[in-house]
Amino acid sequence: MTDCLLVLTNLPDAAAAKKVALRIIEEHAAACVNQLAPCTSTYRWQGKIETAEEVPLLIKTTADRYPRLEALIRSEHPYELPEIIAVPITAGLPEYLSWVNQETHLCKE
Repeated sequence: MTDCLLVLTNLPDAAAAKKVALRIIEEHAAACVNQLAPCTSTYRWQGKIETAEEVPLLIKTTADRYPRLEALIRSEHPYELPEIIAVPITAGLPEYLSWVNQETHLCKE
């Protein structure tokens, strides 16, 4: 088991996704953010079925940086209720996971 997390969120467009990704990396809240191709999301919101095109972000961070990452996403995200899901990384290339830890601990907080 590692202390690394994979965090998922979706933004309404590529520009918003890029803005959030850059802010996350600038703040050392994560080591890497992958901006994926747009996808179609279908969900129920306030009693109605909605469909929207969204841009997913895959964010690699650590458990101790998660609170800062969540705060950044919430402050920069245009949605009233942003999707923010953290999944524990239970295994991975040790050198990569070490790099994630190193990059997220360079913060100046």
